[in-house]
Amino acid sequence: MNPITGSVSIDAQNIMPIIKKWLYSDKDIFIREVVSNGCDAITKLRMADFSRAAGCSVRVQVDKAAKELRFIDDGVGMTDEEVKTNINQVAFSGAKSFLEEYAKDEDKENSGIIGHFGLGFYSVFMIADRVEIDTLSFRDGATPVHWESEDGMTFTMSEGTRATRGTTITLHVSEAEAEFLDMWRVREVLERYCAFMAVPIYLEEIKEEEATVTGEGEEAEKKEEAILEPINNTQPLYARAPQECTEEDYKKFYRDTFHEFDDPLFWIHLNVDYPFKLKGILYFPKLKEQFGGIEGQIKLYSGQVFVADNIKEVIPEFLMLLKGVIDCADFPLNVSRSFLQNDGYVRRISTHITKKVADKLTGMFKTERESYEGFWPDIHPFIKYGMMREEKFAERMKDCLLFKLTDGKFVTLGEYREKNGERIPDKMVYTSDAARQDAAIRLFTERGIDVAVLDQVIDVNFASYMEYALDPEHKLRLCRVDAEVDSLTSSEEAPAIDENKLAALVLEATGKSDLTVQVKALASDAVPVMLIEDEQVRRFNDMGRLYGRTEYAMPAKYNVVLNSRSKTIQKLAEREKDERSVLLTRQLVDLAELSRQPLEAEAMTEFIRRSMEIVAMAAEL
Repeated sequence: MNPITGSVSIDAQNIMPIIKKWLYSDKDIFIREVVSNGCDAITKLRMADFSRAAGCSVRVQVDKAAKELRFIDDGVGMTDEEVKTNINQVAFSGAKSFLEEYAKDEDKENSGIIGHFGLGFYSVFMIADRVEIDTLSFRDGATPVHWESEDGMTFTMSEGTRATRGTTITLHVSEAEAEFLDMWRVREVLERYCAFMAVPIYLEEIKEEEATVTGEGEEAEKKEEAILEPINNTQPLYARAPQECTEEDYKKFYRDTFHEFDDPLFWIHLNVDYPFKLKGILYFPKLKEQFGGIEGQIKLYSGQVFVADNIKEVIPEFLMLLKGVIDCADFPLNVSRSFLQNDGYVRRISTHITKKVADKLTGMFKTERESYEGFWPDIHPFIKYGMMREEKFAERMKDCLLFKLTDGKFVTLGEYREKNGERIPDKMVYTSDAARQDAAIRLFTERGIDVAVLDQVIDVNFASYMEYALDPEHKLRLCRVDAEVDSLTSSEEAPAIDENKLAALVLEATGKSDLTVQVKALASDAVPVMLIEDEQVRRFNDMGRLYGRTEYAMPAKYNVVLNSRSKTIQKLAEREKDERSVLLTRQLVDLAELSRQPLEAEAMTEFIRRSMEIVAMAAEL
């Protein structure tokens, strides 16, 4: 072949749609593109002549001394005409023509060819000053070809020297992009994008002394000594049939893929052939902290090639709390968010994934409730968040929503209302801090009223969601243990007490003239004073604190309830008002406040000082 020079031809009609869709946001994507092309070359060889494809692989060589990064495959290679078509014409894909020549119609869909020639290859010019291609086609009588370009627009093409089938792409890395000559950097990119590609991929470091080898025999000896570092798993677990996978397989895949030490709680293996092809595994991880700190990771693949993490247009947002892999071969490797948002196919996949997750959870609730309850402390923030974000998910999950009671048992909303409905109709009593609110909790449990535990950050919002979304008649009301007192009153007659005298004493002791003071005969005499705060006002302020919007906080609105059946209150009512009775009343109110929430700094200091004074008074008795 005589040397020729020319310019790369660009078909504007072909390039414009690709420019719109193939926008590379990360320059390291070129490694994925070139490795993908090498994998395609080997896949094509398997289709054309399976016996010659055994043991084929893609090698990535890092030669720091020569400032070169090489991608070597032993696939089909290219003739000079194929180089002109696939390389010199940007945006032309050789995959279609190859399939038309070699694949039967029924094999095209399962060929495994990624099919990205053209623009994918030209991503190498983001980091290279000069690019060389040395290739030899598998076809009988083919002549080796050498192609070289410095800017991607002009090239030199001549007869090459390659003696074996396949292609070597050599990148002369620019000074500004020298990071891609570091083994750790190349390894990190390969492991991210190519971990599950279907063709074996190896990483090789060319030492400085190896780069000076000149003799042909000596070069072969050096290659035998070279250590090839395997990069990928060509048969990832998610690509296998669920019945072929063991429990240990799933756990190992989870640990290896997400670098986790703890095993997952359980998982969902997706294997869909119709109406679209989708494979994947979604894991429910153990929670290490409160809901606000949960961060999941869903890896999206296209034909075993990594596309991106956490693409919410494909994976419903609430599922981002999980960890997993999703592989859909029909997704292009590079696609805009606006395309995904407006694509009906993508929406159907998202809906199907949501349904499969809900089916797994509802099936577990119905057939393995004991296991489901065991998982509940870890999965309930995820389920609650999903219900608030996805109406269809909420509809499927509403009957499987559990509430942990203070005695450790779990009940559904229906079960709670059935058991407690006579005493507190259309209400659920809950605690946000079982330890601190123990005294108030006991007032309910001693009356046979169950108290639910809603102590996660998400429960601040979820309580309101339950009232308007889970009860079609909107009668349900959630009341914290310090917002409900009517159901705690006793039918037994209590001693007569001067309520006005006690009210005046409370107002003077607290210095708050706008307080509402009530005297009630509670069922238990263990609690002398309760502070009953308006549920909606407290909830609004809690959400304000959660989102850092305390400037919109509403003034606290609560009543002081004095228990007329308490001996302490009875004795206080009998005393003449003096300095000591005011002191004791202030202490009782602060104790009631402490059972709800911590005192402010100054109030806490005063409470401690007052406590010491009371101790000194008692010591004198």
